Amino acid sequence: MQQIIYFFIRNKNFLLFLLLFLVSLGLTINSHSYHKNKYVTSANFFSGTIYGWKSDVTNYFSLREQNDALADENMRLRTLLQSTQDTIIFEALDSTVLATPYTYYPAKVINNSYSKTKNYLTLRKRAADVIETDMGVISSKGIVGIINKVSKKYASVQSILNTNSKINAKLKNSFHFGSLVWDPETKNPNEAKLVDIPRQAPVVVGDTIVTDGKSTIFPRGILVGTIKEFHLSNNQDYYDVTISLFNDMTSLHHVYIIENNEKEAIKQIENLDAPILDTQKSTNQETPENAEQ
Repeated sequence: MQQIIYFFIRNKNFLLFLLLFLVSLGLTINSHSYHKNKYVTSANFFSGTIYGWKSDVTNYFSLREQNDALADENMRLRTLLQSTQDTIIFEALDSTVLATPYTYYPAKVINNSYSKTKNYLTLRKRAADVIETDMGVISSKGIVGIINKVSKKYASVQSILNTNSKINAKLKNSFHFGSLVWDPETKNPNEAKLVDIPRQAPVVVGDTIVTDGKSTIFPRGILVGTIKEFHLSNNQDYYDVTISLFNDMTSLHHVYIIENNEKEAIKQIENLDAPILDTQKSTNQETPENAEQ
């Protein structure tokens, strides 16, 4: 305390000058509009800079929450987009408006293999999301794979870079379709093969390949890639097409899991075909007793 008093005594002249300077500066600013505007502008600049630094630090430590929020928003936008596409299609067919049967769930890639013959991804999903096997997985750029195992918080995905993978895909500008398969001999994780495309198809280098929607896994129109090159197969009836994938399969972070809410209804009606035919044959066939009557 004594040292503080000595400090004021030793520097009383300077402190008095500083006090008078601040008072005169304040009077000048308040009495002149030009100086007042300059002061307000400078104060806003410094306060804005400080708030900007604070915001940058806060945003850095909240990146995870922001990414999760963006993933949720993209999920809702994808659902809305698919709903709009389906509505346009159905209105063009019979003027009947139907809601999209697909639900999208966000997930994060925590492990990814792409240099083997059978490659898989591991996803961290939300515990509340009901994820099942045979659900499709996509990213913002296109197709990724199909769910093959599920636990409470995680899911395993059979990548499209897997020799067991076989997914229906088609030319975007026509109805010709084939099977998307992985050719490990190329050792290129950013390429795949589209096989069994009929030679009548208008195949052109640079054209886009999308999912055809004929399965219960992927909606129609999910991006796959572009045609890099093509040639006729050995039997000369089909094209083997090399696809440059839109996805960089070596750098996947956030993905979306697709649930087809009408999958069971579709499978049920498809499985009814064989029993109905058998029943018709059995009821139309005459038994020996009926023949005698």
